[in-house]
Amino acid sequence: MTHPIPRLALVGDRSTAVRSHTRVPALLDALADRDQLVLDAYWIPTEDAAAPGALDGFDAVWLLPGSPYRSEDGAVAAVRTARERRIPFLGTCAGFQHAVLEYARHVCGIGGAAHGESRPGEADLVIVPLSCSLVGHEGAVRLTPGSLAERVLGAPRTVERYHCGYGLNDAYLERLRAGGLRFSGADDSGQLRILELPAETHPFFLASLFQPELAGDGTRAHPMIRAFAAAAAGRMAVA
Repeated sequence: MTHPIPRLALVGDRSTAVRSHTRVPALLDALADRDQLVLDAYWIPTEDAAAPGALDGFDAVWLLPGSPYRSEDGAVAAVRTARERRIPFLGTCAGFQHAVLEYARHVCGIGGAAHGESRPGEADLVIVPLSCSLVGHEGAVRLTPGSLAERVLGAPRTVERYHCGYGLNDAYLERLRAGGLRFSGADDSGQLRILELPAETHPFFLASLFQPELAGDGTRAHPMIRAFAAAAAGRMAVA
């Protein structure tokens, strides 16, 4: 019996200069070979993601690093589509940042929520430069007990790699939390590194400021990526 293959939208402006992008093909191969999780992946440039129906028919959406995106609207639209349609979503690095933007604008009512990299002069800068850049940095992340992140990673603490200079403006933290967004991972100083939505709201919505694509030598997918792929396969199974 032939089983359909889940379709994965890789949203981002693909470039050989972005190391995480160059890792993706090998990670998809590793998912297929090691974990029997086969995904039919398509790269969707951010300009295309802004078009109505751009993500129709996809079983999972991965918003990849590479900011500033050529289309911030496209990146935000991809997050919104995944969130509202309950499509498994993974956001990494800039994907985390734009997941915050989308939630701030469309759930928390912060219509002018802006990213400090693309619109530094705006009033509602929800994403701002980090006090200490994480470009090339590796650090510990402590996970909230009982969270999706902890279940996926299988431990209360992990060490991850970054290539990032922007993160959440803490002035908006409580408003985002009040709106239902959960922050389930932080570094040892309390700076937030992972966000998610509760299971009753979304079957799989997870984003990290670190880049799980950079873990190891690229021959085995990070647990977050494996769990995301499994969620895509699970959605396909019940569709």
